[in-house]
Amino acid sequence: MERVLEHFSLLGRPLSCTPYGQGHINLTFLVVTDTGRRYILQRLSRAAFADIPGLMRNISAVTRFLAQQDPDPRSCLHLVPTTDAADFYRDDSGEYWRVYDFVEDSICLQAPESPEDFYQSAVAFGHFQNQLRNFPAQTLCETIPNFHNTPDRYRKFHLAMEADPVGRLASVEEEVQFLLSREEEAGRLQRMRESGELPLRVTHNDTKLNNVMLDEVSRKALCVIDLDTVMPGLAAYDFGDSVRFGASTAAEDEKDLSKVEMSLELYEIYARGFVPACGALTEAEVESLPLGARTMTLENGMRFLTDYLEGDHYYHISRPEHNLDRCRTQLKLVSDMERKWDRMMEIIRGFLP
Repeated sequence: MERVLEHFSLLGRPLSCTPYGQGHINLTFLVVTDTGRRYILQRLSRAAFADIPGLMRNISAVTRFLAQQDPDPRSCLHLVPTTDAADFYRDDSGEYWRVYDFVEDSICLQAPESPEDFYQSAVAFGHFQNQLRNFPAQTLCETIPNFHNTPDRYRKFHLAMEADPVGRLASVEEEVQFLLSREEEAGRLQRMRESGELPLRVTHNDTKLNNVMLDEVSRKALCVIDLDTVMPGLAAYDFGDSVRFGASTAAEDEKDLSKVEMSLELYEIYARGFVPACGALTEAEVESLPLGARTMTLENGMRFLTDYLEGDHYYHISRPEHNLDRCRTQLKLVSDMERKWDRMMEIIRGFLP
């Protein structure tokens, strides 16, 4: 670590470098120097990201743009340059490293401790989109190609069913039929994106509460973090994934499906924070947000089932049917959203001018 850190322009000599946070993709460390300055050091995952230089170009461009919007140093992440004035360092073994300034006087929650925490996450991600409304989204690379291209996800699902490499297809007929019966509607967001009906925006694509920094005193949103999946996308992606995860009444891998539903109260709380904070959504974008929630939930259920059919090689599992349990919670959420659809649309239309 000392050899890595000497390649970054830190204020002071590093005194300690200790594991930090609960991330599962990159390796993260907290660095403290003899001047009292704190930094976040990360080794980026080459397994998760095929084009790390492209990913870092995205982050560099976006964070510099955000820094121009707000003078508060805690309003966005700040990359620390290398001694060669680069945004990352590649060591002799081919590993990629980066350093951020530590966001001082902040907290990061793994789960909301009150509805206000969920609301603040909505404000953070809406504000993130609003600040980047004039950023040329098309200039960003896709760090994970076709990440929310739902028809392409279906293509991979069909391939997994045809191959059935571990002989599980016959046992999941109900889940398969649920997904196939919704295939045409599931491609609607992608068609709206391709037709230009919905404008391309800079999207975060991992809009969980633990990717928001809150002020430790006021508990108000400061900034969003974990920008590795920042890509061109749709506002409905970020809204939808937040609702999928944050408005569910149960854990993502809950076995008892009677506990799983989409809370209209939490859905409305998130919409109340996200839509006004976005500031400049078109009418079509606002009306697409519930579709984003349903599509992102269906897509995730399909991804879990695809991995289950392929032998659980993508998602970490802790029991043989872990991915199937995850799939079933997502499909139960989709069913509940369909049952509450009229109310979901009524709530979101309340934010139209």
